[in-house]
Amino acid sequence: MRNDINMVLRSQPEIKQFIRQHPYWYRKLSRDPYQLQQLQVEVNQFYGRTFPQRMEKIQNNLQLAMMLIQMLQMNPFGGTQEPPPPME
Repeated sequence: MRNDINMVLRSQPEIKQFIRQHPYWYRKLSRDPYQLQQLQVEVNQFYGRTFPQRMEKIQNNLQLAMMLIQMLQMNPFGGTQEPPPPME
């Protein structure tokens, strides 16, 4: 493998980890080192860093927050009833 590719792998450990999990990239980069950009695209997809993946994650977090807010706003005593008087 070329030295510049090795330097990229050493400087970015997540790319190195991705290549270890997907060893066919060793062959691809050895044969065509200009596929480094394609590798970066696949790494971003794998780690969920693309714009649609980020938007989906934000949407899921918002839905969870809205559900928690709705649960907190619910009256624990069943709506219109007043809470029972405290016991003495």
